[in-house]
Amino acid sequence: MIFRAVTADPADLDRAVAHPADGPVPALTAERIREELAGNRIRPEWIWLAEDGDGRILARALWWGRADSERPVALDCLQVGAGVADPAAIAVGLLEAGHAAFGKRPGYNLSLPRGWRDDPELAAAVAWRGAAAAEAGLTREIERLRYEWTPDAGTPEPTGRLVFREGTDEEMLEAFVRLSHGSLDLTTQQELLLMGAEQLAREDFDFYLDCPGERSWWRLAHLPDGRLAGLAVPSATPYHRNVGYLGVVPEQRGQGLIDEILGEITRFHAAEGAERITATTDTVNVPMAAAFDRAGYEVTEIRLVLEAPGQ
Repeated sequence: MIFRAVTADPADLDRAVAHPADGPVPALTAERIREELAGNRIRPEWIWLAEDGDGRILARALWWGRADSERPVALDCLQVGAGVADPAAIAVGLLEAGHAAFGKRPGYNLSLPRGWRDDPELAAAVAWRGAAAAEAGLTREIERLRYEWTPDAGTPEPTGRLVFREGTDEEMLEAFVRLSHGSLDLTTQQELLLMGAEQLAREDFDFYLDCPGERSWWRLAHLPDGRLAGLAVPSATPYHRNVGYLGVVPEQRGQGLIDEILGEITRFHAAEGAERITATTDTVNVPMAAAFDRAGYEVTEIRLVLEAPGQ
């Protein structure tokens, strides 16, 4: 068995791109892969193949990153041929070879339809992928709802319950710290076991600063008497406007203020002409999911995230 990255040879790249995207787990089409290659979000060295002694492709892994990423951010597709007796074993070898080359273990994002567990064939295909990812070091599993807003949902009017303003970097960092306390976001909870709230705030700040959105979009949310209520970080992906980060400080939770903050982000993007706003939240974060539902955001898919703890 040979595990290797695709070369810059056009014939080798064409062969890898044309590999059939069969099986029940949704995968990128050849046309979409070429679009991502053109945008530098998938690169030949981020496409890995498992081949037998005759050069036949048995498996393919596609890693994705932003156009300016030095290393891939996430595994986007993992496929093993239908005739392979033990798909998980080949997938483990493929992932470990890629991880060794990248010097890190990017997370694996599976985009799935709602109710995927009720489809036996799809559930089995997810199961062997999950087993392979875990053996390759991606042992932490988080299930998220992917939401989407379109203009048909309408835009909420401001109620005056909160006042939004720009803030300094120091004020934003303080808000990130305060919002992390008691957060229902699983990643936040797990990261706080590994680092202090201040370090996590800096990492969150830097992450959103590095996203395609602008720092000037961010807003602090205050009560009319000046007390901090929360934070709104409108953001963007390479494809769409995005909700980014939002939350309410612990002492103001339970009063419906999250609706006001989400409404501010929605209004901001809508005013800029956004035709689609995406967002995600953990399935266990019931209050946040309910806020998206109330705001007219609709669930478009389930995102299963498998990642390495502490990375």
